[in-house]
Amino acid sequence: MIRPAKEMDVATILDITKACGAHLRAKNIFQWNSDYPDLNTLLRDVKRKELWVFEDKSVIKGCVVLSDFMDKEYESIPWTTLNEGAKYVHRLAVHPNWQRQGIAGSLMDFAEQLASNTGSTAVRLDTFSRNSGNQLFYEKRGYRTRGSIYFPKQSAYPFYCYELILSKL
Repeated sequence: MIRPAKEMDVATILDITKACGAHLRAKNIFQWNSDYPDLNTLLRDVKRKELWVFEDKSVIKGCVVLSDFMDKEYESIPWTTLNEGAKYVHRLAVHPNWQRQGIAGSLMDFAEQLASNTGSTAVRLDTFSRNSGNQLFYEKRGYRTRGSIYFPKQSAYPFYCYELILSKL
C-alpha cells in the first residue's frame, strides 16, 4: 500500500535513505552522502504533504516525494514543457533488503498517476550520472534526458535531468 508519510515515519524513512546511500557507496556510486537526504528535508516533505511511503504488512519499505517545487538548479535545463505544469520526483528510495521486487516501479507508477490526476503535463527528476541502473530504470519508463546539473555538496559529478511528458495515464 502507498500512503502519505506521517511525521512518526520519518526516522524509518531516514534509515531507509541511509541504507540506500551505504548500498550505493559499496558499489562506488557516491550519490547520497551523510548530508543528504537529512532529517529536516524529510520533515519538510511531510509538512508539505509531498512524501509517500510504500508499506507492506506494517513495514515501510520505500518512499518517494512528488512536489510542485522546482529546485533552482533545474532552471538552466531546456525542459520540453512549461514549468507551471510540472511535478518533480525526489528521494525515491527502497531499502536494499526490499530492492528488485517492483517497489520502485510501484512508487513511480503512483507518482506519475498522481501527477496526471492533478493535471500536470510532465514529471521531472534527476539521477546521478554514475548510476547507470537508475538511468536505465527511468529511460525504460519513457523519461528523456534534458540536461545536466551539479549539486556540489553531493558530488563533483553531474546529475542528469529527465522528463516524462504525461498523456492521460
